Amino acid sequence: MTLSRPTKILLRVLTALILGVIYVPLGLVLINSFNVNKTFAWPPRDLTLEWWKRAAESQGALDALWVSVRVGIAATVIALVLGTMIAFALQRYSFYGRDAVSLLVILPIALPGIVTGIALNNAFRTIFGWQLGFITIVVAHATFCIVTVFNNVIARLRRTGVQLEQASADLGASAFTTFRLITFPLLRSALLAGALLAFALSFDEIIVTTFTAGAQQQTLPIWIFNNLFRPNQAPIVNVIAAAMIVISIIPVWLAQKLSGDPESLGAGR
Repeated sequence: MTLSRPTKILLRVLTALILGVIYVPLGLVLINSFNVNKTFAWPPRDLTLEWWKRAAESQGALDALWVSVRVGIAATVIALVLGTMIAFALQRYSFYGRDAVSLLVILPIALPGIVTGIALNNAFRTIFGWQLGFITIVVAHATFCIVTVFNNVIARLRRTGVQLEQASADLGASAFTTFRLITFPLLRSALLAGALLAFALSFDEIIVTTFTAGAQQQTLPIWIFNNLFRPNQAPIVNVIAAAMIVISIIPVWLAQKLSGDPESLGAGR
């Protein structure tokens, strides 16, 4: 399709405006993390690394970071196992209700986070009788992390087909050997991409976490929210937010490179 020159200019201007709305505030967060002024007066009259030093020494932030890392790793492992198994079941087998199952798998990431959080909170406390804590956060995060892994794996399975696996079986290879030498190498980058996205999604999740975390557990996003309006903590919060921007960009970028197909990366909350 050929576009006229005015249309091209209009599309470029709209694209620049949309990207500006998204990324200019993020840039301000990064710059303000070096702003010597505690109130983030603009433009900065001077730059400093003092807030980064204090953030690195903040025990509350470090403890929350460790919780977020452990939750992210645990939720990612669960998502890798269950998401991959579901993708194989739905792609390689035909059975009654397959489309309904596919919808139910994807639904958690489409639901508003507050709805998911309330539902899981009620289930954990009233049905299972669990105390809210680390385990409930992991289970809650896994419910939507599964979707990212599922989307990546099922997209790769659809592209690769079963011809190579059938050829391996025809040559006498066992199911395990075929999986080890054929299936897993074909899925390896999709699995890694899904894992990176799942970890990033878990790491910065706050809404569902708010409803499923106990009083003794505090992830980094919750720590940021709780300290956002404390005068002495504001510069440190800004530094943590700037660091999270970088931390979130890296796995998404790596996942896109590994996947080789941006459309197969799946949706985020």
